[in-house]
Amino acid sequence: MNFPEGLPIETTGGPNDLIMAVIETLRGVIDPELGENVVDLNMVERVDVLNGNVTVGILLTTAKCPLRSQIKKDVQGMLLALEEVKSVEIVMSEMSAIQKASLMDLVRKKAQDKDAIISTIPINARVLAISSGKGGVGKSSITANLAVALAKRGLSVGVLDADIWGFSIPRLLGINESLKVADKKIVPIKKPVGDGSISVVSMGFLAEEESAVMWRGLILNRAVQHFLEDVDWSGINYLLIDMPPGTGDIQMGLARMLPRSEVIIVTTPPYAAQAVAARAGEMAKKSHIRVAGVIENMSKFVCDHGVEYALFGSGGGERLAKSLGVPLIGEVPLDPSLPLGGDIGVPVALENESNLSKVFDTLGEKIVTQIAPIPDLEGCSVRMLNLVEEAIAREN
Repeated sequence: MNFPEGLPIETTGGPNDLIMAVIETLRGVIDPELGENVVDLNMVERVDVLNGNVTVGILLTTAKCPLRSQIKKDVQGMLLALEEVKSVEIVMSEMSAIQKASLMDLVRKKAQDKDAIISTIPINARVLAISSGKGGVGKSSITANLAVALAKRGLSVGVLDADIWGFSIPRLLGINESLKVADKKIVPIKKPVGDGSISVVSMGFLAEEESAVMWRGLILNRAVQHFLEDVDWSGINYLLIDMPPGTGDIQMGLARMLPRSEVIIVTTPPYAAQAVAARAGEMAKKSHIRVAGVIENMSKFVCDHGVEYALFGSGGGERLAKSLGVPLIGEVPLDPSLPLGGDIGVPVALENESNLSKVFDTLGEKIVTQIAPIPDLEGCSVRMLNLVEEAIAREN
């Protein structure tokens, strides 16, 4: 079978349209460190299809690749979302020296083509863009409380408020300071949380809260680029980016500037919200950005007597996750303490004994252990990307 660009994928079985659907679906599986899909990276060695049972051969740069289990989960989840696929088996093997060298050249070229930036974000830090298809789903509140939950685990968490028009992170985290510059780098505002910390950069530190920021297109992207390139993000374990709602200029710009970013989509239970949120997922896939998972906000309301009320319907997050072939990270119940905590600048995740705080602690644990664990610096993709970025920096 002939594939576009002569992709070196061996195939057996059929039908051919299912084989092609499998390969196209695998383009949604992103190596988060290299910022590209496994098909275009020539990591897919073979695809075998027999009566809806799919076997995929995946090549890794080393047998001990720290992203091995994550790639396996992503392949299985996305392929099982295809109606014709009954089961998925993944066989992983190690690349030859020639294949590794070829991959290095390919990654370097793609990084240059994407206008990837050079920043102080540590090479092993996970970059999670918290996104939504529409406004009003509580995306910023989720971002702020996730940051707290991760910091409580002793981690250093960066938060970039990329919602330039609708910045709200400073208020949600109770921070009212001005940014400073040291050694030609912007220094984030740091908020200690338990044994960890949150380092924040936002337009809210540069403009009055009631001021309207009337920027468009290239100016918006330039602002986000400055927040990525000119900020001292050194030492962080995670960078959470509070994205503006929708699929506009900033989303497209981030995909080019920071191809190793990953997306967590926030939605609410109704079908209408799910359909809109799906657009954010599809945009991420088309931009070769990994969709790490879905969080459903405003789930069932639980009254003081323990009775549950699905005030906005149910199942939106689960349906969206299934349609995208990604995990449902968790559900955040409808609770008035969440917006109240944001209004007074005390995130509910700080209240260790509250039920809602425990929900965010569970989300944080799942992100750290399953969704986006911090890779070992000796890992395959991390080490390779470091060499690539160093080479590009020398050329520039």
